Amino acid sequence: MTEVLLFVGLLVAVFVGYNIGGATTGPAFGPAVGANVITKLMAAALMSIFFFLGAVTIGPNVVTTLGEELVHTTEIFTLQANVAVLFFIGTALFIGNYAGVPASTSMTAVGAIAALGFATGELAWDVLGEIAVWWIVAPIIGFWVGGIIGRYFYTRINEWVAIEGTSGGRQMITVDRSGVAPRLQFGDDATRREITGAFVVVGIGCLMAFSSGTSNIANAIAPIYGADVDILEVFGLGDPGTIAGVEADMLLLIVVGSIAVAIGCFTIARRTLDTLGNDITNLPLTAAIVVAVIASGIVIGLSWIGIPASFVVIATMSIIGLGWGRATRTTTISDARQGEETRVSVGALTADEEGEPSPEIGEEEPEDIPKASDLFDPSTTARVILMQNVVPLISTVGAFITFRFIPIFGL
Repeated sequence: MTEVLLFVGLLVAVFVGYNIGGATTGPAFGPAVGANVITKLMAAALMSIFFFLGAVTIGPNVVTTLGEELVHTTEIFTLQANVAVLFFIGTALFIGNYAGVPASTSMTAVGAIAALGFATGELAWDVLGEIAVWWIVAPIIGFWVGGIIGRYFYTRINEWVAIEGTSGGRQMITVDRSGVAPRLQFGDDATRREITGAFVVVGIGCLMAFSSGTSNIANAIAPIYGADVDILEVFGLGDPGTIAGVEADMLLLIVVGSIAVAIGCFTIARRTLDTLGNDITNLPLTAAIVVAVIASGIVIGLSWIGIPASFVVIATMSIIGLGWGRATRTTTISDARQGEETRVSVGALTADEEGEPSPEIGEEEPEDIPKASDLFDPSTTARVILMQNVVPLISTVGAFITFRFIPIFGL
């Protein structure tokens, strides 16, 4: 019976990983795909590789937090319970992916596991409180870092960037397979500066994929890891040990989860790539690069200390902060002290074209700064915000009701 339940649990974990791949590829490579720098196929391949690298290096820290520390005892992580937890995580994420919205996988997973602990009276409130505090603090950090960069450094960065979306569906970077070994090929009219910029935006996507792996692998495998079952022994694969400092059971789960993520990257991720690359925003690639670096850095830092983090929420606040800082460039600090009003808008990010010279603070006129409606598509933005709140709620409420009122799980 244990083998059957474990097999079912692994299948559900694969389903969760599949949906994580669909939910996280869009935020990482949406800007590069939307600007026709790379194809969706290349985005999926890069996402799969760098997600695994993040999962196998820093990811175990977050797996330990969700699988061992968020509840007081792992005894409530029976195989029946972990199948149910993963089912609610996977179902909620699938709803978000079907809607083409990259919901927060960390919030969805933490909600389901915390609901299990709360329903059984085993929730570690101190650990949940620490996670919640960081969920509040991290977006604030993203906002202020974005604000400082927007006010003092954004226009200078914008001078260095020269990446524009290509027309006619032509990709700037493609793979030439005509020779013995595949090689990268660039657009015929691409300049060296544009090629360098293309590599930068793709490199940032790889950084985001790495950061996603550090945090999100736990959402797929933590419940099974928390069940405290010797997976290798159950399937007759040998005694569990450690490989390169990682428990063999955890490493096996990371590999299985990463393969599932890769499947999601190559299939369902196409919907979120369209949403993040084309539908939601006209965010310039300069801003997209800055936001990606800020959000990825914060997520990797939190993962290092074992805190699951929402890249989507941090990135959103970074965009707002970057636009706020950019808008305040119309006013010097001395003018602000004298009470001069500053018009603040995230639409400020579209005020400069990539490569334009940097104006000095106080030289720009408020009329030169676009409105937020020039940056965001209101209907798509509303749908994204709605689903990002609904998806974790579905996972949390569904799990709580199940574990609180359905005795079949023996909790």
